[in-house]
Amino acid sequence: MMLKTTISLAALLLGAQTAFADYQLTVLHTNDFHARFEPISKYDSGCGAEDNAEGKCFGGSARLVTAVSEARSRSQNNILVDGGDQFQGTLFYTYYKGKLAAEMMNKLGYDGMTVGNHEFDDGPEVLRGFMDAVKFPVLMSNADVSKEPALAGVLQKSTVIEKGGEKIGLIGLTPDDTDELASPGPNITFSDPVAAVQGEVDKLTAAGVNKIIVLSHSGYGVDKRVAAETTGVDIIVGGHSNTYLSNTSDRAEGPYPTMVGSTAIVSAYAYGKFLGELNVVFNDGGEIISATGEPLIMDGGVAEDSGTVARIAEAAKPLDEIRNRVVAETASEIVGVREECRAMECAMGNLIADAMLERVRSQGIDVAIQNGGGIRASIDQGPVTMGEVLTVLPFQNTLSTFQVTGAVLLEALENGVSQVEEGAGRFPQVAGMTYAFDAAQPAGSRISYVMIAGTPLDLEKTYGIVSNNYVRNGGDGYKMFRSAMNAYDFGPDLADVTAEFLAKNGAFTPYKDGRIVVK
Repeated sequence: MMLKTTISLAALLLGAQTAFADYQLTVLHTNDFHARFEPISKYDSGCGAEDNAEGKCFGGSARLVTAVSEARSRSQNNILVDGGDQFQGTLFYTYYKGKLAAEMMNKLGYDGMTVGNHEFDDGPEVLRGFMDAVKFPVLMSNADVSKEPALAGVLQKSTVIEKGGEKIGLIGLTPDDTDELASPGPNITFSDPVAAVQGEVDKLTAAGVNKIIVLSHSGYGVDKRVAAETTGVDIIVGGHSNTYLSNTSDRAEGPYPTMVGSTAIVSAYAYGKFLGELNVVFNDGGEIISATGEPLIMDGGVAEDSGTVARIAEAAKPLDEIRNRVVAETASEIVGVREECRAMECAMGNLIADAMLERVRSQGIDVAIQNGGGIRASIDQGPVTMGEVLTVLPFQNTLSTFQVTGAVLLEALENGVSQVEEGAGRFPQVAGMTYAFDAAQPAGSRISYVMIAGTPLDLEKTYGIVSNNYVRNGGDGYKMFRSAMNAYDFGPDLADVTAEFLAKNGAFTPYKDGRIVVK
């Protein structure tokens, strides 16, 4: 009997040792926050205090503070990391650059972040200021910064942090075309992500680190390629493509996590609307035994931390200075009333569409489309303030460039005029093209002709389009654009682009030129 008890005790001890060899880690993550410190609407734009009080808003730093705290309480070992693009997207960034982002990320207690392309929008110096202000490592593996004084010796490719007595390797990854997407300057060269990641994995592995996470601002497609073409990567926290992964939503682009071999890929959409929560169990060899989780929606059910609400409100006060800043002058009123902009060619629509097209025409873009419902006001004759521009374009939309066939473009225009009699916001204001429509015809067959650069629309030809990110992602019925080729949704803010266009040639004179013909 004594022998049996001793054997049983030994077996229990052995089992306990085996269990303790497994290591549990919760990876909390965000990506593409884009300065959305205040709550946002379901369209990812500003959301008013009344709507927020009614539970109609999402995200905001105050909800993230609560959600991160609650998630940490559910796990013994956890890290909070970011997939890049904290910069750009609202007046908070215009005014504070990276300072408010650094303050909020420090408050949330991030453990690491990769550099997104928008972190270079104002050059390496602003990125360096942000890095000096944060209390966690900012990483980028696939670039040579040795010739850039602001970043050389400071911006690291990878790092090692420790949680619960275990070492975790973090590697940063940035788009290899960042030199075309932002303003990193001439001293930084970017390189292929696969080779860069593998090089850092090998260094970390040689140092005895067997749990490796890539913080990737390179998009879902690149993440899957990195996972397939490297060895030793356990987890990839994604960004850049605003990919929503989920096991419960029919709008998700893939499962959460997406497994490629033994690598778990996660992404949590954008703008602080979700907090990713991945629960991973590693064995003693650093291999993933299980990886489960789901992005947590930051809706009205998540309480806002009162101290953070007060701090963001305080930070918002100086933004009135920007709203009152004179940015241009107009020789006469620019009409942007809904009665015109949702039914026919309107002067404000021409201004916005022409501004969009001029900004990206050199990128092989042929035409611009702006939904009339995104135009919210007119601008009076005389000095034009940024506040007026923001009243016209209040939704914090960004420029989106993409390619579609002529057949898809025609489908989009048919959608745009399909509800004109109802004053629907989908009505297309355009640049680079002319079109005619007859509202007396059935919806879906109202467009009678389309001309681009003086040539009839070719249904089989591929055209370059610029629109705003709301339209490109299917807003106002433009679902045909969701599967567009070479889509990039993270260009400059539409209001900024319009203000710059307005300011170029002295007093702006509004115009109509017959680009939309109503039969």
